[in-house]
Amino acid sequence: MSGLFQDDPPAQEAPTGPGLFGDDPATAAPAAAPAYRVLARRYRPTSFADLIGQDAMVRTLRNAFAAGRVAHAFMLTGVRGVGKTTTARIIARALNCTGPDGNGGPTADPCGVCPNCVAILADRHPDVVEMDAASRTGVDDVREIIEATRFRPMQARTKVFVIDEVHMLSRNAFNALLKTLEEPPPHVKFVFATTELRKVPITVLSRCQRFDLRRVRLTELAAHFSRIAAAEGVQVDPAALDLIARAADGSVRDGLSLLDQAISQRDQVAGGTITAAQVTDMLGLADRDAVFELLDAVVSGNPAAALAITERAHEHGADMGTMLADLLELVHTLARLKTVPELRDSPELPEAERTRGVSLANGISVPALARIWQMLLKGLGETETAPDRRAAAEMVLIRLCYATDLPTPGDLVRRLSAPASAATAPIAPVPSGGGARAIAGGGIVAEPAVFQPMSARKPVPASFRDVAALVAERREALLHAHLVHSVHLVRFAPPVIELRPQPEAPRDLAPRLAALLQQVTETRWTIALSAERGEPTLAEQGTAADATRRAAAADHPLVRAILEAFPGARIEAVHEAGTDAYGLPASNAAPRPEQPLSDEEPADDATSLAEYDE
Repeated sequence: MSGLFQDDPPAQEAPTGPGLFGDDPATAAPAAAPAYRVLARRYRPTSFADLIGQDAMVRTLRNAFAAGRVAHAFMLTGVRGVGKTTTARIIARALNCTGPDGNGGPTADPCGVCPNCVAILADRHPDVVEMDAASRTGVDDVREIIEATRFRPMQARTKVFVIDEVHMLSRNAFNALLKTLEEPPPHVKFVFATTELRKVPITVLSRCQRFDLRRVRLTELAAHFSRIAAAEGVQVDPAALDLIARAADGSVRDGLSLLDQAISQRDQVAGGTITAAQVTDMLGLADRDAVFELLDAVVSGNPAAALAITERAHEHGADMGTMLADLLELVHTLARLKTVPELRDSPELPEAERTRGVSLANGISVPALARIWQMLLKGLGETETAPDRRAAAEMVLIRLCYATDLPTPGDLVRRLSAPASAATAPIAPVPSGGGARAIAGGGIVAEPAVFQPMSARKPVPASFRDVAALVAERREALLHAHLVHSVHLVRFAPPVIELRPQPEAPRDLAPRLAALLQQVTETRWTIALSAERGEPTLAEQGTAADATRRAAAADHPLVRAILEAFPGARIEAVHEAGTDAYGLPASNAAPRPEQPLSDEEPADDATSLAEYDE
């Protein structure tokens, strides 16, 4: 009977000896180790003060909470890992924080200790509902949210619905949400997050306050990772942090994942510092110094040195396509240093770019950088589709090395022009304001001619071309187009102009032209419409003159030499000094004397006069 009426049963003795399966009971079931939380979760911001790189959004939200003007719906957009979902949770806590004493109201600085803050931080608050629209895209999922908005919160003061990747919702789901989103109950807030803002209907965007979370700057990322590494008791070289920040491409979460990986691969026994070389190996990147050496070899035209660098990189596991991409990025950086000298002192650039990059940029011209950029872009595409990526990348580098010996089109023109004798008559220098010029693509283009203002001319137009130019100067674009393309000049005898319009010309062309000429010249003009053939239109005359100039240019010895030196090049346009905007030789001749319309009087219906009187 012992123990039958005893409140406390006798304690069982610990088993001794081997267990049922021969194991030691004392060690058979060790305590489970706590699950490791990655850095991206452990150091997730819990307040607006913890967010980095989003100063404009934080300032706006702080002011909104301080003024009590918190919107009912927010749209957070930006690339992955910049803090969209994190910001949504901070907003939920800010709306529902009650303070340490339980009497607080909405605040931009949630306390983090009240029941609502603790529950939201632990992702277990019943009034903060998170939905992943990537997996729940239908109307029924949205209807559940709409139904839930009808009921008041169970614990918090505000129900917050966070919909991540909202752009994945179907069109019907968006339509079902519109009415509730426009007029939600006072106790409901919506926070949407998306990486594809353009896929969200404009009807939804117009009902939300939109915040664009920008990519975090490289320097801010590197400083943030440095603080986290210090908190973890890990030493990381600044160069390694720069590499991680560069690879993160503005994403805090991506960078923390890379930092987590770098910490895991370090030598735990020695507890050594994480170096740039280790990060380079981890990311499969080419060493930054190797990229500088590779560009130096390319610019120097040394293919042997370039291939030796790629050989070493390949042995260390670097991807050749990635190496070309790094080279492309370096060329872009050097071009920026050339065109914006202030960047040489910018903290945004890593130390290597500010020192070695500046030295390398000083020795390369912008045209050379542009040529390397174009060849690398084309070569990178070839490498991505080639069966042997290494062979394709090396062929790109060999082409680059030998391309450095090729003269630019401008150099070629100067070399070909130097031995030209007076008999060959090289093309005259281009005057300011117009003329032909060569471009680095194998073509000859023309600088556009400039309209001379009529104020510098005689008050009365001296030719029909002057009339057309006057109309263009008065910004009568449609009338000017018809004068150039749709009318044939039969007679020009100021103040009488006789024209034959084509069928597409407007019926009011004559009175409109007469009114404009009278307004400018203070003289009454008569515009006669005739059936005579007249001259070709100004456009037809310009086309014929351009064809003549092209033929003459193509027959020029210098141009022939250029076309032979650059296979595939062509003459884009030729502009001769002294031509006007219509491609015709400028003429300052006096008006032609009035001539009879023809030897025979035309029929009454063949000619009509249109006069304009004020």
